[in-house]
Amino acid sequence: MDDAGAETPRLLLTNDDGIESPGFRALYDRLSTVADVVAVAPADDRSAVGRALSTDVTVREHELGYAIHGTPADCAIAGLEALCPDVDMVVSGCNKGANLGAYVLGRSGTVSAAVEAAFFDVPAIAVSRYVQEPAEGDWREQATDVADYDLAADVTTFLVEHAVDAGVFDRADYLNVNAPESAGETPAMQITRPSRMYDMDAERDGDTVQLHDRIWERMGRGDIPDPVGTDRRAVVDGDISVSPLTAPHTTQHHEALDGLAEVYEPSAES
Repeated sequence: MDDAGAETPRLLLTNDDGIESPGFRALYDRLSTVADVVAVAPADDRSAVGRALSTDVTVREHELGYAIHGTPADCAIAGLEALCPDVDMVVSGCNKGANLGAYVLGRSGTVSAAVEAAFFDVPAIAVSRYVQEPAEGDWREQATDVADYDLAADVTTFLVEHAVDAGVFDRADYLNVNAPESAGETPAMQITRPSRMYDMDAERDGDTVQLHDRIWERMGRGDIPDPVGTDRRAVVDGDISVSPLTAPHTTQHHEALDGLAEVYEPSAES
């Protein structure tokens, strides 16, 4: 995409925080300097909805493109099939809060929009920015300015300009990019794999069960066992994590299942 004289790439930009979020605006403004950007994003916050899908969605025109009363997956499908079907790439973000670890990939609306694009054989990048849990207050009150997403916008623009021509998407369906909250003068780009660490717990209190993801507290303390090469370790160390991923679930030949299939017989009640 960066060859002299090449046509300006066309991007579909979506997210899950909503079209009015500062992270979205940061990407729109920066990417518009190198590409023709069409926004197809949720009209309001649809965080952590995964690949939830609607049967129909309301579309309204927006100064940046289109605001969709639906999920990020809705936006990807509506955009690629009906609103701007001739785009070269889908970018999803920038999310307020990191999307790190294998267990998060299926939950994140930001990542899910990139996954949806991959099934259309369109290269995609999901982009998030880590926000540390504050000692007091709500983390959602952090990173409220467009400028807070400068590093994430910078690395995304670099990847949009160079990743296709470099052959990155010959083997990866999409990239999951996470920028640190704060970085040194020259944060490195680390090519990573999703961490396998999982620290969810649940506690019952009468008729309520509280679900708690303790990883974010541990990240704030630096109390994580993630080795070098994982996405979470890179971000905690102040670097940019870029994980090249594939969308379809993988499968392997499994002799133990072969054996069960051979001996299975339907019961008389079937």
